[in-house]
Order: sequence, then C-alpha cells, then structure tokens
Amino acid sequence: MRITAEGLNWSVSGRPVVRGVDLDIEPGETVGLLGPNGSGKSSLLRCLAGLRVPDAGTVRYDGRSIRDWGARRIARRVAFVEQDSGFDSDLSVADVVGLGRTPFRDRWHGPDCTDRAVGAAALDRVGLTALAGRSWKGLSGGERRRAHIARAFAQQPYGLLLDEPTNHLDVKHQWELMDLLAGTGQTVLVALHDLTLAVRHCDRLLLMHRGRLIASGAPATVLTAEHLARIFEVDAELATDAQGRLSVSYRGPLHATSPSPSPSLLPAPAPALRQGTS
Repeated sequence: MRITAEGLNWSVSGRPVVRGVDLDIEPGETVGLLGPNGSGKSSLLRCLAGLRVPDAGTVRYDGRSIRDWGARRIARRVAFVEQDSGFDSDLSVADVVGLGRTPFRDRWHGPDCTDRAVGAAALDRVGLTALAGRSWKGLSGGERRRAHIARAFAQQPYGLLLDEPTNHLDVKHQWELMDLLAGTGQTVLVALHDLTLAVRHCDRLLLMHRGRLIASGAPATVLTAEHLARIFEVDAELATDAQGRLSVSYRGPLHATSPSPSPSLLPAPAPALRQGTS
C-alpha cells in the first residue's frame, strides 16, 4: 500500500502544526519519522490516519484521496497505534485485541470464529498469548503497549502508522518489536525518538522540525552531525561499521556553558515561520 501526502497543512487555534508536508511512502517500506518533541510528528500521523482533517492538502492511499472516506473504510486500510490511548477497561486482553476486528463486523454481532482466530494470531505475534485471559487493568505499561500493537495487527491492515510504539518497552522488547515491524511486509511509518532503533530497522528516515519535513532519505543522509546539532541540539558523532551500519554517539547537549563545538555543528539561525501552502 502506498501512502502519500501533498501540501498537507493542519493548525490548532490558528497555530500551524503541520506545514506544507509532501511525502511518499512506498508499498512495503519501513520508514522512521524523527524529530524533537513538538515538531509535529503525532499530528502528521493523525492526519495520515484520517483522525485529523487537514486545513489544506490531500492524503492518498494507493492514489485515492481519503477525504470523503468514513472511519470504517480507513480502518480497513491502515491501523494507527497512538502514543498513549488512555484506554482503561475491565475487558480481557483478548477482548481488547479483538477490538481490532470492529471494522469488519456488523455492529449488532459479536466476534465470530475468524475474528477470534485472527486475534489469537495477533497476540502470538507480540508474545502475549499467555496473557490473553488477563484483565487489561492488570497489565504493565509495556504489556499494554504490546497489546495495542496486537490490536493493530488484528485489523489486518495494509499500512501501519505508529506513534512511539517502543515507549514503556524494555530494550529486548524494543528490538523485537522493531524487527517484527520491519519484517511484516506492510507499509510502516513509525515515529521514534531512539535514533539507534531508527537506523538499524528503517529503510528510510523522515526528519521533521517545526511542522515541516526537512529531510528524507537513507539514514546516513538524514542523520548528519549538522542535523543533530541544529534540530536536536546535541553534539553527536556518527560512524559506520564494517557492515555499513550507521551508529550515533552523543558528546552532550549544545548550550551556552558547553565547550564550543566545531563551527559545522553550531545550530543554524531559526528560519522565520510561515504558513505552508498546498
């Protein structure tokens, strides 16, 4: 499934949040969405998932605009995993994961044998089969995170949009999850803060700053010392190992009391902000 956006703008209370974004995610690609807090990553994902109506611009799935699509039709194409769903219920874990089958069921009928089989397979993919009968309220933060991802798998989508899915997960489960996402064969756009996970598991990276996409490409072309200094305000060193894999190491934040970095690492002056146009 191909996900594209053209001239995407979205604002809240007159404040631009997503500014003139154009993107094209190819079928089967795993793409990492990077940027500091407040850069517009979550808002962009919500626009792409049809949860926000953009002020201008178009979102397309396989070339077809979703502007007039209903929630059910969109949910049959893409699954969105929020950063924090705020979901709290006495339902069992299996029942929560089963909510992913809602777009495919008649509203007056409960799950059938197919729904239950798909839900069970989704739980197995994230390693939560043993917790299927447990109450949702009894799960840890990391277990809830994995269950939400299982719910997304239960939708059997063509595309996955995920906002910080590795939050609350320990290191082992972070890597296992990213391996799983990269190996699904589905179109995946995942917002991440961990740059190491991004460079090791993503085919391509998008870098966001102040609502705009400022870089797109292979990890080595997007994660440069200059970008890390100007956008993330850290002094960092990048290296490539014998297998050609990029790694990032940090010397520390860039601020007035830090030792002066080399001129190429100094943050560039912030550009004047303008509303993007479609």
